[in-house]
Amino acid sequence: MWLKSLRLTSILIGALNFLVVVLGGILVAISFPGCDHHKILPIVTVSMLAAVKMGTMVKLGIAQEATAKTITDSPSETNVLDTVIRHDRRVKYKTWLWWSRFAMVVTMLQILGAFYLMFNVARYVSQDGNYSSQCFVGLAASSSAWKRRVMIIFTIIACCIAVVQCFTGSDVLRWRSFYATQDDAWKAHYQEVFDYGIREALCCLGRVEYLTVLEDDEVYSVAKLLGDLVAYRASGTGHLELLTGLALLQKHGQSRESHECFVEAPVEHLQVAAAFHEFAEAAYTGPLLDFGRNPFVFPCVWLHRQGILTPWTRNRRPALDGDNWWRGHAAAFLKFVNLPPEVLRRGRVCQKKCEAAYFVVVLHHIRSVVLTIRGTETPEDLIIDGLGRECPLSVVDLDGLINSSYIHPSVKQRVESSFPHYGHSGIVEAARDLYTQIEGYSRDECQSSGFLSSLLGAGCECEGYSLRIVGHSLGGAISALLGIRLHRQFPKLHVYSYGPLPCVDSVVADACSDFVTSIVHDNEFSTRLSVGSILRLRAAAIKALSENTKTDTALIFRLAHQFLYASNSHRIKIEAEDPTKYSSGTSTESKDQDQDFSLCHETDKRQNLIDIGDSDFINPFAADLNRLDDPISQFMETVSRSENGSASDPTEMFLPGLLIHVVPQQQNLNIPLWKSWRVQEQTRKYKAFLVNREYLKDFVVSPNMFFDHLPWRCNNAMRKVLEAENVMGSLDVSHIV
Repeated sequence: MWLKSLRLTSILIGALNFLVVVLGGILVAISFPGCDHHKILPIVTVSMLAAVKMGTMVKLGIAQEATAKTITDSPSETNVLDTVIRHDRRVKYKTWLWWSRFAMVVTMLQILGAFYLMFNVARYVSQDGNYSSQCFVGLAASSSAWKRRVMIIFTIIACCIAVVQCFTGSDVLRWRSFYATQDDAWKAHYQEVFDYGIREALCCLGRVEYLTVLEDDEVYSVAKLLGDLVAYRASGTGHLELLTGLALLQKHGQSRESHECFVEAPVEHLQVAAAFHEFAEAAYTGPLLDFGRNPFVFPCVWLHRQGILTPWTRNRRPALDGDNWWRGHAAAFLKFVNLPPEVLRRGRVCQKKCEAAYFVVVLHHIRSVVLTIRGTETPEDLIIDGLGRECPLSVVDLDGLINSSYIHPSVKQRVESSFPHYGHSGIVEAARDLYTQIEGYSRDECQSSGFLSSLLGAGCECEGYSLRIVGHSLGGAISALLGIRLHRQFPKLHVYSYGPLPCVDSVVADACSDFVTSIVHDNEFSTRLSVGSILRLRAAAIKALSENTKTDTALIFRLAHQFLYASNSHRIKIEAEDPTKYSSGTSTESKDQDQDFSLCHETDKRQNLIDIGDSDFINPFAADLNRLDDPISQFMETVSRSENGSASDPTEMFLPGLLIHVVPQQQNLNIPLWKSWRVQEQTRKYKAFLVNREYLKDFVVSPNMFFDHLPWRCNNAMRKVLEAENVMGSLDVSHIV
């Protein structure tokens, strides 16, 4: 079994290590009587490390085989694993991972041993080799030719094997020899790898409690989802091959619909969204915001924003849940929005499972209460992001749509008649917890509900004020779901979500368009980040890889590198299919807006811009598509299954509310490449459009898909749109509201 499962690289490395041990033993044997012990220490060290490496490979192979058998021998179709099986699987994977790391440590020691050997050889060669006191095996002038050859071969092999092992990985056996093309086996394998890796990462970040959990928790759910997403390994696709497919998608460009069929967004919507954006950005009170803006001096900037230099003002700042002793997070938030301490009434910074950080601000001068929810900044936030499976939404979650008297009856009827509805499970849980925090229990005699009612209720401090809920990224998605629940209690509510995650199904997303506005900046990845979009991206990458039949394998690494750094320099126009029609909400206001900007309903065909790179690229994997046993055929079968869909496919998640897409306008600037990025950023013009929900459903693979998600870039884009409309002078919140 082992012979069939061994990797060729493992056989080569094992043979070379064995050769090092044999040659080292020969050199020690012929030199021991005539040389001091410390003179042969480099040879002994390198030989012993090679022997340890061989023993480690044997133990690692045994652990790897035992680990694979826990997957192949356990039931594949059970949704819930037995506790004993689950525990045994985790123990086996832990053993394998620790042996893998020990093998890496031995490899590093072999590299140091090779340097030690070369140092001694170089020192001897640089001196007079005729002195017997400088005995170094095989290199002395009196040594015979065969001894000299043995020493030279030993040195070369010892140095080469140390370097080669850095590029071959630590696995001794081929996982495919155990799992073959079994989807469930690959999913379970990577599920355990991700589960243990995430727990170790959380432990390193101070969350030690996650490392000792044996039952299924939120980390296990995230790992299970990630394991499902790498199931392409079952079809023979390697990680590098998938990366190459993504590079081909970026190199060819993806179909990007022109905005000619969408009307421009109303300036009033964008103006208010831009005015409240600073609150969403200010919620990042940790070092992440300052690191993005000032990568070299961010510790100094962050400490200054935290108020560490002005400790005497500590007592003036409000005490937030989980804040540090000098109340630095409150200081950072207030400093960014430039407001006095008394406006910040409540907040939470320290988080636990499925909890969100938030700040509540009262702005008397504009008669508004602003609830700001922070986006992804901590490991707990990442776990919420990763809980991407759908979960059912209850009637209570949709209270603002079903029971509100301010929602059009047709919208209510559509929501009620299409149950069940679904949402992003992590975001739904975080929104439920946040509702409990701010409205789930009484804090004042003004109202029997909770904190917000104690501010906005009849006879209370902020009676008649409007409620604005804002958030960026994860915070924007939580804001939308929280706003849907609160809308019945607070009809003067409006949610502004900047770069939110898709978090609700299409019916709910349309129904909340009257009081939820989502701002999307160009190609930012977060607004397309759903289980369905990742599966479609995976299928598109494999399909792009299989359809390219031209050159050879020489450009695979260049294409993978190009995925990160390629530029969209060549563009042509080609004809594309009809765009999906705009689907709007059914409220009276939404119907009126549809008549204004759904111009693409009247067009049958139009020209779309598609980014096209050079066509002289290579598919190293498409040699013969007609062979039944070729991996490409298996790729295409996998893609076909993904595209056709089934009842078990995840429910599609969409961005909530009215969608405003802020996009840059194309420019033809003849400037040097080395300074083009700076000039383009300064001179680029933007426009904002009301777009179709389906238009933002899939990823656009581009070099700026991650940078577009930075909050200050979205703010800059909105301000440039307003500058073009000559309304920047009235961007102050008090003037707008």
